[in-house]
Amino acid sequence: MSNITTAKRERKHRNITVRMIEKPVAKQTKYYDREIKGLYVSVLPSGAATFNLKYTCAILGKRASIKVGIFHRELFGVDKARIMAMALRARIGNGEDIAAAQRQAKARRAKLSGTTVDEVIDQYIAWIRTPLRKPDGEMRPRLESWQTLASQLNRFVRPRLGSMIASEVCNGDIAKLQSDILEGKTGNKPSLSNARHMRKGVSGLFRWAAQPSRAYIHRTPCHDLEPLDREHPRTRVLSDNEIRVLWHGLDREDLPWDRRTRLAIKFALVSMLRSGELLPIHRSELTVESKAGHVCVGIPFKRLKNRRHRPNPHPMKQPLSDLAMEIVREAVASNEQRFVFESPIYPGQPLHRHAMSVALRGTKHETSKGKTKTPGLCELLGIKPFTPHDLRRTAATLAGRLRIPRSQIAIALGHADPSAPVVTGVYDTADRTPEAREVLEKVATEIRRIIDSPADAAAPDALMPLAA
Repeated sequence: MSNITTAKRERKHRNITVRMIEKPVAKQTKYYDREIKGLYVSVLPSGAATFNLKYTCAILGKRASIKVGIFHRELFGVDKARIMAMALRARIGNGEDIAAAQRQAKARRAKLSGTTVDEVIDQYIAWIRTPLRKPDGEMRPRLESWQTLASQLNRFVRPRLGSMIASEVCNGDIAKLQSDILEGKTGNKPSLSNARHMRKGVSGLFRWAAQPSRAYIHRTPCHDLEPLDREHPRTRVLSDNEIRVLWHGLDREDLPWDRRTRLAIKFALVSMLRSGELLPIHRSELTVESKAGHVCVGIPFKRLKNRRHRPNPHPMKQPLSDLAMEIVREAVASNEQRFVFESPIYPGQPLHRHAMSVALRGTKHETSKGKTKTPGLCELLGIKPFTPHDLRRTAATLAGRLRIPRSQIAIALGHADPSAPVVTGVYDTADRTPEAREVLEKVATEIRRIIDSPADAAAPDALMPLAA
């Protein structure tokens, strides 16, 4: 047995040659050098080869590996790799932490080369938008909300810090930017939310820049910053009278907003779906699930908000009540229509993800003739302002008023069961569509009762919110 082991070790550790490196390989292959202890070359199927040195750090007492150089037949061959590896081993023998020294040298080079925050932001945005294969098998950007993060960096960080050398930015610069956003000196008005988003975005940016593989900076400047005040959760819920006024008001023909956007607002209340889940619904996502003719919409994994907490990458089946299907049938005007809520401006494309919120609050534009304003639906119908997400909260509150268990409401909302441990959702993969259908049918019945009742019927002015 010992002879066999020795033979394998001898085959693994032999003098590295150019012929060995240039030999095609099917997968990443490492060849260790018998002459210089710890020196090896890693060869990729693409033909790229890198020399590395494996050693034990005297300070940390751990095994580590450091890059020696990239193979080039003429510029960086085996002999040069051995000479550099011997020099590194001599430094290791003297107790030096060569990995830390390499990181510091790279940071100094970055400072001397004048790597600015603008350049770091550009590289960071390119990194977060790089396509990767996701759990459902589809190639999508590394950070799927990269456009939102890029917008925050471009609006708040780039104008103030963009021209600075990245390694020279200190926590005082970040604190001053945060203070200016809170005071309204940066941005259109004082905003705690913008300050919080800026902090999160710039923290991720500098953590990325401080990684050893980049080392644009030695340490992130986002430390010892004054804590931000807590943001209060939204609690807006439409009263019965507001639901009635909204529902009938959306049927008016004299409104400046297109019919499909108004139908999407109704659908948001009835389906309990988020804007990003319902607006891109494709007709192919509608399926009949049973002999009774019950229809479900399959929301693809990539459109779900809580993807990290879902046990599998399969679509979420959301049942549609009879009231929801009435809205769908009206929204689909022809057999050629691909999306249920198709854009009136761009045929073949769904409504923009902000279409409902813009329609509710209205728009203001500056033109050569002055400012123009299109009043929002809330103003036109005389309803206290609300957002599309408030409709989701309103529907959940209606369900709670009907004494439906919160565990069932959570299923209809696509949330985890609040009464069960988080890990239970990983093991319990049973179909909960029937429970969700029961909730949505009862909510639809309640909505019908509200909109069919007389305008002066007794109804609470406001409902206590149940879920966000």
